Amino acid sequence: MLFSLGRRVRTIRYLAISIVIAGVTTTIRAQSTSQTAIALNQPSAASTVTEVAPLSAIVNRYYDPLQGESSADLIRRALLSNSELAAVRLEINRARARLRQAGLRPNPVLEFEQTSGRLTGSAGEHETTVGVALPLEMGGKRRRRIELAQIELEAAEAEVADRERRLTSEVYGAYAEALSALRELAITEDLNDIDLQTTRFVQARVNEGETAPLELNLLRVEVDRLRSRQALVEGRLQVALLKLKTLVGIQASEPLRLREEIRTPQLPALPGSLEAAVDIALRSRPDLRLARLTEEAAQAGLQVARAQSTPDLIASARYTMNRSMIDSTPVGPIGDRDRLLTFGISIGIPVFNTNQGAKQEAALAIDQAQKRREFLEQLVRSEVTAAYARYDASNKALSTFEQGVIGRSTENIEAIRAAYQLGEFRITDLLAEQRRLLDTQREFTDALAERYRALADLQTAIGSPLARNER
Repeated sequence: MLFSLGRRVRTIRYLAISIVIAGVTTTIRAQSTSQTAIALNQPSAASTVTEVAPLSAIVNRYYDPLQGESSADLIRRALLSNSELAAVRLEINRARARLRQAGLRPNPVLEFEQTSGRLTGSAGEHETTVGVALPLEMGGKRRRRIELAQIELEAAEAEVADRERRLTSEVYGAYAEALSALRELAITEDLNDIDLQTTRFVQARVNEGETAPLELNLLRVEVDRLRSRQALVEGRLQVALLKLKTLVGIQASEPLRLREEIRTPQLPALPGSLEAAVDIALRSRPDLRLARLTEEAAQAGLQVARAQSTPDLIASARYTMNRSMIDSTPVGPIGDRDRLLTFGISIGIPVFNTNQGAKQEAALAIDQAQKRREFLEQLVRSEVTAAYARYDASNKALSTFEQGVIGRSTENIEAIRAAYQLGEFRITDLLAEQRRLLDTQREFTDALAERYRALADLQTAIGSPLARNER
């Protein structure tokens, strides 16, 4: 009777401990769920009790829903502060300088000539000539140069726009990696906190002699494993943030916190269909525009080569003053002075060199630019189609996760944890189910990150500043 009463008392005590632990676990789960909901934009039961649950110390280092940096903020800063982009933009100034140079006319030539017979025994012979020669470009050379330089300027602007597009894609990719690591960090921290509470419960059972110490050691190993995983995930998050700082132009020591959630990517709205996306890309991609301008530049280069085969005229004018002295005359030395004004025109005769090689090279450059443009058009269609397919696939995967996988996995581990506290399951069953839940959450995070990256890649493939979603 006494044994039965003592066992009943211990059972009541474990039930009380289970209720307390379950209450603490529920509180932790509610707080962590609110914390994770802030990081993941998920609704939580705790949010109905308190306005905003406090973030954990670790997550708070990297996430701020009010004053953090959104992807749009970082992209704006990158376009203003990225050093490589600033160097690329200087190419536009160089193109403007080439355009200015192309419009300049040839300089006139000033000629001065002094002739003296002093060294040849004719000391009385002197001649001074001053002349001006002005090259006159024929065949529209100047106009062709200006046309080519103008196209090169537009090509430089398109190249800068394409670099901005690729920089935007890099920022989106690093931001998605950071958001993915942040979500996994919050989930890992949540499970670790729950395991710590479970450890206290198991410790109480070990102290009462109702549980083997092996179960406590197994649980402690799981706690340490989660801490190790948490450190690795935090390191991955720090690497992603460091990459963001490098792209944006932020000092490595400057703090950077995120503001977005990976479940609700704040990216531009998608076109209504794949065909519309491809059409926008073919009209808006700056690299495709650069390829078309390169083809136009090759055609303009052929016109320049043809114009250069036309010989130029050189108009000249000279003023000559000739003074001579004759000593041996019957009347003594006689001086003579002549003043002459000479006009002339010279022109080259294109007999051997008619710029044949340059014209042939320019014609080949046109064919080369055309083939590259056609290939790029095919590549653009392929990139848009691939990004669209990735987005659809990630949406289907997320729908499957959200409709059943995540909810059922969470319910399973809660049921097994409660049953374990009542002695119905072993600790190995609980740990195995918890690892399955962690793997499921990790796969869900990967699917979320894949959707974010697919959206970013689709925007990059389209290459146009679309209106942002109003969420």
